[in-house]
Amino acid sequence: MINHFDFNNFIKDFANCCAKVQKKSFVKNSIITTYIQKRNQLCILLSGSADLIRYNLSGNKTIVEHFTAKDIFGEIFYMVTMNNELSVVAREDCEVLFFHYDDIYRKCNNRCKFHDILAANLPELILNKITDLNLRIELLTKRTIREKILFYFNSLSSMNFSKTFSMPFSLTDLADYLSVDRSAMMREMKYLKEEGFISKNKNKITLLY
Repeated sequence: MINHFDFNNFIKDFANCCAKVQKKSFVKNSIITTYIQKRNQLCILLSGSADLIRYNLSGNKTIVEHFTAKDIFGEIFYMVTMNNELSVVAREDCEVLFFHYDDIYRKCNNRCKFHDILAANLPELILNKITDLNLRIELLTKRTIREKILFYFNSLSSMNFSKTFSMPFSLTDLADYLSVDRSAMMREMKYLKEEGFISKNKNKITLLY
């Protein structure tokens, strides 16, 4: 996520001045992009939320990443394979900027300042992305469903600076994100409530430890 410069003005200048940018709107459940081609595409989510989804050869769904406003994504972060397609799907109505990584250091005809700003802040963008991916890897390396649930809830608590937070997923999608069986996850969440680790009110979770 972009943190240390004026994101709103940056996006405004970029969208209105840069000849190399595309700004597109997407409705809920539509496909924003796929990673089946290697286009070195860099995308910035302006509003809404989206999921990076993988279907394996058996048709099983995994939510690989969840994106919110100001997150970046694109093929540049993943190896493209023909039999393991990744798609970014709008979880709600979204606006997205599309830009080619190869164009970052190429000035456009409008002589906009975007390229210099993005190039200067690219290390921070990449570092934040690596941090997010490392957290994802750490979650998936947890051996038990309980460990995955608690790690994920602790992450949401830290992000929201609160013991109480809203889950961005339905329970079905949460199981896909954690890469676990939904029924087994539901049982574990029931045990966590009974044992006093969490309380749950609709999609709101409160950590009790």
